[in-house]
Order: sequence, then structure tokens, then C-alpha cells
Amino acid sequence: MEKVSLKKDTNILQYVKENRKDNVVVARIDGRLVDLDTTLDSEKEVELISINDDEGLQVLRHSAAHVMAQAIKHIYKNAKFAIGPATDSGFFYDVDVGRTLTISDLPPVEEEMKRIVRADYSFKRKELSKEEALSYFSNDEYKIDILRRIKDSKVTLYTQGDFTDLCGGPHVPSTSFIKYFKLLSVSGAYFRGIETGPVLQRIHGACFATEKELNDYLHFLKEVKKRDHRRLGKELDLFHITDEIGAGFVIWHPKGAMLRHLIEQYEIREHLKRGYELVKGPELLRSELWKKSGHYDNYRELMYFTKVENQEFGVKPMNCLGHIAVYASKKRSYRELPKRYFELGIVHRHEKSGVLHGLLRLREFTQDDAHIFCRADQLNEEITKVLDFVKDTMDIFEFDFSLELSTQPEKHIGSEENWRKATQALQQALEKTNKEYRINEGEGAFYGPKIDVKLKDALRREWQCATIQCDFALPERFNLVYTDKDGREKRPVMVHRVILGSIERFVAILIEHFTGDFPLWLAPVQARILPVSEKFLSYGMEVYKRLSERGLRIEIDARGETLSRRIREAEKAHIPFMCIVGEREKERKSIAVRQRKKGNMGNFSVEAFSNMIDEMCKNRINQTA
Repeated sequence: MEKVSLKKDTNILQYVKENRKDNVVVARIDGRLVDLDTTLDSEKEVELISINDDEGLQVLRHSAAHVMAQAIKHIYKNAKFAIGPATDSGFFYDVDVGRTLTISDLPPVEEEMKRIVRADYSFKRKELSKEEALSYFSNDEYKIDILRRIKDSKVTLYTQGDFTDLCGGPHVPSTSFIKYFKLLSVSGAYFRGIETGPVLQRIHGACFATEKELNDYLHFLKEVKKRDHRRLGKELDLFHITDEIGAGFVIWHPKGAMLRHLIEQYEIREHLKRGYELVKGPELLRSELWKKSGHYDNYRELMYFTKVENQEFGVKPMNCLGHIAVYASKKRSYRELPKRYFELGIVHRHEKSGVLHGLLRLREFTQDDAHIFCRADQLNEEITKVLDFVKDTMDIFEFDFSLELSTQPEKHIGSEENWRKATQALQQALEKTNKEYRINEGEGAFYGPKIDVKLKDALRREWQCATIQCDFALPERFNLVYTDKDGREKRPVMVHRVILGSIERFVAILIEHFTGDFPLWLAPVQARILPVSEKFLSYGMEVYKRLSERGLRIEIDARGETLSRRIREAEKAHIPFMCIVGEREKERKSIAVRQRKKGNMGNFSVEAFSNMIDEMCKNRINQTA
């Protein structure tokens, strides 16, 4: 980005060309982005924005959407268009071509886009009245709908070559700037997101400033596809989701259930070590409680309700009310605080079918939920301990992470003073971490500000994980108190927090992070015993029994397939170790050990192999690294 002072009547595009500023695509004047083909009406300071700047890249991507629309119009003469914005990696356009498109329809569109780019059409801006625009788009019901929602009396159109579109702009100077793009996918999309509305075709494309950036992104997409937890979940026999059961509800298979168990086992052990107590609340609570908490007014659209003997109950979307009930069950002294209650609580949320996505977005999931009830003077220390817990856990699971502070939203409960104190406590704890953090203004929960932890996976994607919410409001609404050392009743502060968040979501992230190659301590099956033939099945079963008794997670594959095929299938199933038993192993009471990806390790006694596995798990060694 470069600032220049330009005189009256200067055409910015002409200035850019004369000064050979070839990467400049858009300008800012008085805080507003404008096309380069703008002539100044007075002397101005102008910011020249490059194609490599974030704003310049967004303008490039939006211009690419217009080029795609032009290409579609050339191929489908009766095509109509809704919206076509830029995205973080490219663009999309919602279109109506009179039929359902498939991925095989995209190459001709992409080739036509390349022809349009080579033609070097200029983007021309035209301002006109809304009435004139309504007349121009009289045969396009989607543009008519969009125009009628615009409050301004004037609108703008952009034309490149033979194609004109409704758009506020700005755009790159010409189509030749749009060099590095790729059409990726097509899917259905409701017009304006309304489920009862028309279904359009949403075509996604990638667009970057350089060929290298585009190629890097396409490689990233290949990695994402390779790591997709839905595909790997099926291949590794971990879980499945079926419409027969219901969208958003998971069926866990033995290996997936074991993976969950190992994560939950870690969680329970670590919570108990840190002074948390296990509790469990009901999944149905009377609606009066949800009204008292504020969830009924602020969260109702995501809740399920039912009636029992004419009394309405809400299925819990979170666990806090059960934990409040535990705290309120008897009188509390200041000496007892802090009280830390932990639950692996099943919750239900009424998510729309369009946002459901494998294990990442479900209608039923398990939260590693805890609530800390503490004195105000203990608040900072408790938040700091939670952040330490988060760091330890991210290290164990091999994740880097970033921190965000979300502040008071427009729709909230509680006093301004309490919001100020809660935000200050979170901020002070964040400062102690010596990590940078971002502030999200107005993104807090309705009852309090929060710290969000975004873990970063092997592809450097960010995922919402832990959250820490500071709440003065619910203790007041439920009249929670403790007796202080002066004999007076005082109000505790409530900290809502999760470490992993949704267990199901975390499993999905783990699958994609490790591409199914889980660290040995997390592997649902740590070793598979492979008898060379049926003759050695009896010894194989003896080894299976001895290793199982020592706590290893073992399978045996005694099918009549060849040994080489069973080895290949074990490796494809991401089994860390294979224990091969034949004549020599039977005679020596040993096993021939083969490690996935690394090959033969030699002969081990059962005890030596078991000890090696124990040591690797104890030290959290990733056997596939």
C-alpha cells in the first residue's frame, strides 16, 4: 500500500500506468475504495492498493466472480444471477441456469473465463437510478429482489465486454488482471438462505495473485480431502452417520468408541488431578429454569422442548444449570471455594440440516464441561489455572493454539459494572500467558465475556476448542451465595469452561490432524497379531491373551488370506504394529514385530514388546513421526 498526493483532474489509472505501478488494482480516497479509473475533482491524498494487499486481493476475487458470470452467460444464454462475493480463498456465484450443474460442467466455464481474461475487457462503472436498474433487469427475478431491498435511490452497474452486472464495486481495471484461478465445486444453495426459496447452483472458485499461491492452495485442498474425517472415519471403521437414525446423530463403532474412551479417560484423570469433582446433571430440565437462566429468551431457537404431564421441559444445550443445582444444594462457606464441578455432559442443539458436517457440527454431542464457583479475589487465579490446563492439553495432543478475547454483545444480561469486572479478569489472565491475543468486540456470550482458544492443526487450520466464560449474571439470577468470614452472605463468580469443547468435534480434528495415524497412546488398536497360517493360530491366541492381560489393545487376524495381504490391510487400517507368529516364533515363544511405515523391527519376547509399548505410551511417543 502506497500513499500519494495527486492533483485535481488526475486520472488515477493513468497515473498508475505512467509510473509503472503494475500491481496496483484499486485505490482508497477519503476512506473509501474506488476504481482506478477515477478522475479526481480536487487535490487528494490517494492510497494505492496492490493486488498483494488483502483489500486488493478481495477486489481481484470479486472481479473473478464477474468474469465467471460472463462465461456462464456465454454458455447458458438464459442464465440468471443472484450474488457473487469474494471469499477468503476466491469467490462464488449463485446462478440459475435452468438445470442442476455437476462438476463436469465446470471445465467449459473455466475455459471461457480464460478467453475473457485474454480479451482484456475493461471494467466500466455506470451509476443510474434504481428505477432504471429495475427496468434493465426486468427479466431477472433475483436481481429484482436484490434491487428492491436496496434503500438508496441510486445504484451502480459494471460492464466488461458484453456482460453487465449489478454491483457496488470497485473492480480491477480489466479482466487481464485475473490470471490465476481454478473452478472447484458446485452445490445447491437457497436464494437468500431461505429454505423455502428457490434452489440455485453455487459455483466456487479459487483465485490468487500469483501462480505459486494458487498451486499451494490447490495442494492444500488435496491434503484436506486426504485427511477428511468423514472418509477416514469410514475407512478406519470408527463411526457413521445415517439418515435412518437421523442427521446430526453419531453411531460409534468399537474402534471409534475406544478412541473416545481414551480421550475421556485422559480428561477425567487430568480434571481430578487439578481439583475438579465429577458431577452429572439431567438432560431434561423444566422450562422455568431455562427462563430463569435467560436461555429461553436468548437461546431458544437452538433448543428442543417436550411436554411431560402437561409440563414443558427443555433438553439441555449446555450443562450449567445442573452444576448450579449442585452448588445450590446446600449452604456454602468461603472456606469451600473454589468449587470446581466437571461433567462429560451430553447436550442437544437444534442445528439446521444445512450446517451439519460430519462430527464437526452435530445435533447431539458431548462437552467436557466444567463450572468453577469462586470468590471474586480467586477469579484471576482460577482463569490462569484453566489457561495452564489448556496449554498442557494442547501439548499432549500436539497442537499449537492462539487466543481471542470476546467482549460484551449487544444482546446480554447483567450489569455494566459486572461486565467490566469480568472482562478485566479475563484480560489480566491473558496477559500472564505472554501470548498475543486478539479482541473480538461484541462476540461474548449473552451472560459474560469469554476467552476462545483456537487450536492449529497440521495444515495450520484454526479450530474453536477451549473457551473460558466469566459470569456474574447467573449466580445472581439463581441467588447463589456463600458465607464469608465476616458472617455475611456474598455472591460467588461463576466460570464456565471447556478444554476440548465437543468431544465429537475434537475427534474429527484429531483424525484430520494425524490423517488417522494416531499417536500410540491414542490408537484404538495398538497391534494386530498375524499368524502365518492356521497352524499357528493357537500360539497367536496365546500371544493375544498375554498382551491383552498386560493392557494392550490387540486384534488377531487369522483369516485364510496370504500374510502379505493381511500386512497390507493392517497398514491400510493404520494399525501401528503387526505381531507375526510362525514356526520360529512358536519355538522361541517370541513375536516378529513389524512397525507401520518403518518395516521389520526383529524378534521380541512378549514381555519386551509390551514394555516397549508401555514406554512409548508413557512418553507420548508418536510412532508414525
